[in-house]
Amino acid sequence: MKSHFDEAINRKGTFCTQWDYIEDRFGTGDLLPFSISDMDFQSPPEIIEAMQNRTKHGIFGYTRWNHHDYKSAITDWYKRRFSAQLVEDWIVYSPSVIYSIARLIEMLSAEGDHIVLQTPAYDAFFKCIHASNRKLMANPLVDQNGQYTIDFNDLEKKLSHKKTKILLLCNPHNPTGRVWTKRELTKIVDLCTKYQVKIISDDIHMDIVYPGRKFTPITSVTNDLEHIFICSSASKTFNTPGLGGSYALLPNEGLREKFMTLLKNRDGVSSANIFGEIAVITGYRYGEKWVDDLCTYLYNNMKLMKDFIEQEIPAIHFEIPESTYLAWLDCSRLQTTDKELQSALVEDGKVGIMSGTVYGENDRVFLRMNIGCPQSKLLDGLSRLKQSVLSLTR
Repeated sequence: MKSHFDEAINRKGTFCTQWDYIEDRFGTGDLLPFSISDMDFQSPPEIIEAMQNRTKHGIFGYTRWNHHDYKSAITDWYKRRFSAQLVEDWIVYSPSVIYSIARLIEMLSAEGDHIVLQTPAYDAFFKCIHASNRKLMANPLVDQNGQYTIDFNDLEKKLSHKKTKILLLCNPHNPTGRVWTKRELTKIVDLCTKYQVKIISDDIHMDIVYPGRKFTPITSVTNDLEHIFICSSASKTFNTPGLGGSYALLPNEGLREKFMTLLKNRDGVSSANIFGEIAVITGYRYGEKWVDDLCTYLYNNMKLMKDFIEQEIPAIHFEIPESTYLAWLDCSRLQTTDKELQSALVEDGKVGIMSGTVYGENDRVFLRMNIGCPQSKLLDGLSRLKQSVLSLTR
């Protein structure tokens, strides 16, 4: 049965980072992009209608976020989707998840302190840690034939260092797609409590989870919440990153007040974008079925991709992730370098797929491919990937 997610919508000419500015990342604009982590799907019709109605009003003044309508939409979503009990007072607005992480790093540590991070990792984490003059302590994930686990012995070693102040967690994990289990999260909390290390958890991919897995906010595995901070957004869920805005869950009252002081008084970014706020409220209240349908469609994309790779490009190893619309492709058996593979993708396949080196995977050759798109585009991209790989053997 044809899905509305199958509709191919032309995004060119919309100032779209993924399509209009692909040359910035790959050196040429004549590529089919699978790069930036937004999707080629329209947002839920409920969100579009709500924004259209607001647009007709015609006045777009300063917007307040600190109210029950905004906060209850978030707490109700967590209760329905994750059986998680949040307190409205924990919620603070932020212009972006990375802004929240940067401010929390600033408040919870000093220059020169260590921040532990599971690697490979979202590239903005590396930049954020470096720009704050903190030291990254990598806790490399263990890859067991495409199944990633945490090396808890190494994690404890890194957490026990006297200069370690923060564990920067990504749940679900980008780029591997792991959804950390309650057992893993509990073990993480226990170790961080033992060594008095704060936890900042980026949960932005929390709603894109596939069969057999359930997302658990880290606040649900402990009652000691003074040193746990969650940064998230509805933007990945409803494909609304261009509308701006995110939120953080900060149970620690003193730190929450300090965060809001920096947000408003120092940085002057406390006023929400009205359309971003409407998207959160409307999406969380009325977009649940759309999200369920989205996850089904994305999972089918993942299955399509796995079947194609196994049949057509068996030298690439791919396991369907537990979460996210990001496919993490192990290209090590191609017996080529990352530079050679990227050259083949750009010059022969005319396709833009992110190099694993962007995410700190420097020992082996990996690609991160965004499959948040109609299946017609995905099949075209996979054909181009195959063409690129074949060109390496000529």
